[in-house]
Amino acid sequence: MKTDSKSEEIKSNELIEIKILPDKVKRFHKNVSAIEVLKSFDIANLDEVVAIRINGKLLDLSHLIIENAVLEPVIYKEEDGLNILRHTTAHVMANAVYELFPGVKIAIGPTIKNGFYYDFDPQKPFIHEDLEKIEKRMREIVKKDISIIRKEVNKEEAKKIFVGEIYKQQLINDIEEEIISIYEQGDFIDLCRGPHLPSTGKVKIFKLLSIAGAYWRGDERNPMLQRIYGTAFTTQEELEKHLQKTEEAKKIDHRRLGKELDLYSFHKEGPGFPFFHPNGMIIINSILDFLKEELLKRGYEQVGTPILLDKNLWQMSGHWDHYKELMYFLEKSGREFAVKPMNCPGGVLIYKTKPRSYKDMPLKWAELGIVHRYELSGVLHGLFRVRGFTQDDAHIFCLPSQIEQQLIETIGFVIYIYDKFGFKEYKIELSTRPDDYMGSLDIWERAESALKDALDHKGVEYTINPGEGAFYGPKIDFHIFDSLGRSWQCGTIQLDFAMPEAFDLHYTGEDNAKHRPVMIHRTILGSIERFLGILVEQYKGAFPTWLAPVQVILIPITDSHKDFSLKVMDSLKKMGVRVNLDDRMETVSKKVRDAQVLKIPYMLVVGDKEVRTNCVAVRCRSELDLGPVPIEKFLKEIDLELKNRYLESKVCSNKKPLI
Repeated sequence: MKTDSKSEEIKSNELIEIKILPDKVKRFHKNVSAIEVLKSFDIANLDEVVAIRINGKLLDLSHLIIENAVLEPVIYKEEDGLNILRHTTAHVMANAVYELFPGVKIAIGPTIKNGFYYDFDPQKPFIHEDLEKIEKRMREIVKKDISIIRKEVNKEEAKKIFVGEIYKQQLINDIEEEIISIYEQGDFIDLCRGPHLPSTGKVKIFKLLSIAGAYWRGDERNPMLQRIYGTAFTTQEELEKHLQKTEEAKKIDHRRLGKELDLYSFHKEGPGFPFFHPNGMIIINSILDFLKEELLKRGYEQVGTPILLDKNLWQMSGHWDHYKELMYFLEKSGREFAVKPMNCPGGVLIYKTKPRSYKDMPLKWAELGIVHRYELSGVLHGLFRVRGFTQDDAHIFCLPSQIEQQLIETIGFVIYIYDKFGFKEYKIELSTRPDDYMGSLDIWERAESALKDALDHKGVEYTINPGEGAFYGPKIDFHIFDSLGRSWQCGTIQLDFAMPEAFDLHYTGEDNAKHRPVMIHRTILGSIERFLGILVEQYKGAFPTWLAPVQVILIPITDSHKDFSLKVMDSLKKMGVRVNLDDRMETVSKKVRDAQVLKIPYMLVVGDKEVRTNCVAVRCRSELDLGPVPIEKFLKEIDLELKNRYLESKVCSNKKPLI
């Protein structure tokens, strides 16, 4: 169809309406850049703006706007703004490496929590001293204030641009879209979705931290690359605070403390699978015993489902289509099985074993189930990222009319448990429909609305996490903050209309007709193994007495005090206290120091005076010396502490001896 030049001119002059939050509105010609719009609104802190957000999507300041839009400026200090700063800094680092080390092959460079990294394949391995040279070149690139330009090319053009770059060629081949975005800064070009800062001069304070090995795409079958880690902030003060926190984190690294306290180990024979020692199992069982008590109080029943289940089940549940890459498989007698990555389909099969009535609802089934997921070796990290773990799972089957009450109760349960472990601060996210969702839009809207209503009823603050729901339903995620202010995603509550539909679940209602139940999936701690790793670092290995592998150690001064110590030990054991006797031929001070290294809560020293007065000299791992304490008094205090699962010592919180 032919159009004349006059109609084309009218079309190009069409006006669009752009609103800047909260209520400023102006009209512009189509194809106006975001930065031009921002300048016209005379924004006071324009220098701090790094990108824009339109309908939740982050875009460059150079982005051309072609239709009515609500535009939200993104500044450095926002989480998204800080990520953009760090991602651009990563590109500056790659640029510096590209210039300093001819022949280097560049892989990927994403942002991570508190920083960024880039993977390289250099002709000669990097050494730590190279970081200073790279930083110096980065500062030169920043000083030049090189424009960062986004371009879009088709896949064939991209392959020509990155000729000889083997890792980029693989990435291009794997991209489904025909049009690919690239970013240029001077002579340096890289594949990237963006957004980025408008120029290298906008990069602020940065520091390169370390070099590590990393398999390409995290797969040990691929080449080993070198990964350079770094971080970036807007001020030197923020950087120094972060570096200080990093040093503190190294001291309490759960992998180091786990070895020192003889809790667990890792072996090449089982990559990604932790081996728990007796001390580690004591802590895990203490956590699980606590959970079981609380489940019983709240009307949960426990179930158990097999680790291996037929492939057809996973096809019905949707995991085959949406989760297959993370699953383990085996074949026996011509039949295919999968190791379960989640517990929910097993619970569904139990539901189907007999007719259900509305009178049975809600059914609250908890399962401490072991699941397996094939995580790439490059992302495995102590207890924080493993391939086999125990979930404190539960599935609630309820009537539609019971949804809100069950969600409200579950949210309260999660918060109560976190409080008992000392996590007072947490962030709550509502994750909505992903691209690969199961079920209808109507079902998803109902589910998302129910989760919002429950959160609003509890009066808790939360943020929306668009597109991050599970494939079968939206979810509420709980992120706890530890003593160093780090965030950990643990609990999740997921509302699922899709799986009951897929498995044709039903119950008989009051009207004697069949109806579809609603399924709520929930975990509180998430992975027990991961939560243990978090606790090790949260408590710096000094567990509350109720969790400590050894709670009390008796230290007789000489052999003549051993019989009295054994009597005290027997009294403690009858109360369920985990107690050891240190009768080594060592000095008392040496025994006390060793017990403090093992972070044992209480050291009871026994000498002539203690035997004569029926006391024990109580020393705390905090180095507080309480002196002689009557045995009955100590037994009463520790019994109270254990029964109430106190986080802090009630014995050692007293500054004076408990006489």
